[in-house]
Amino acid sequence: MTGRAFDMVEHLVHTDAEGHLAVVAVLLKTGNANALIDSVWKNIPKTKERAVTVSGAALNAMDLFPTDHAYYRFSGSLTTPPCSEGITWYVKNAPVTLSEAQVALFAALYPLNARPIQPINDRQILETR
Repeated sequence: MTGRAFDMVEHLVHTDAEGHLAVVAVLLKTGNANALIDSVWKNIPKTKERAVTVSGAALNAMDLFPTDHAYYRFSGSLTTPPCSEGITWYVKNAPVTLSEAQVALFAALYPLNARPIQPINDRQILETR
């Protein structure tokens, strides 16, 4: 997306048996409300960094993805400390929408939690078709 910032990004972090990390990222932009995000926000902890157990709630992670399955792939780092290197990133090309109210609800709980866009340096960014 050539250095463009989005309103939010979903990160789905995966670890294999050897401890290698991969992140699938879905870009989120303001637009129509997102029903799945509504479900998640209804159950999000009201206190930052406090886990809660939610009974009876279920979600299908595939509902987080855009219908366009194209993506970018590159090696990068975690976006939160310790910002470890060697992470394989898969960033979906097409963004998914969520409403201004959905962005505001998250931002009220987690203000300014985005890491600045990092320089590409010598990284190779591959794109599917």
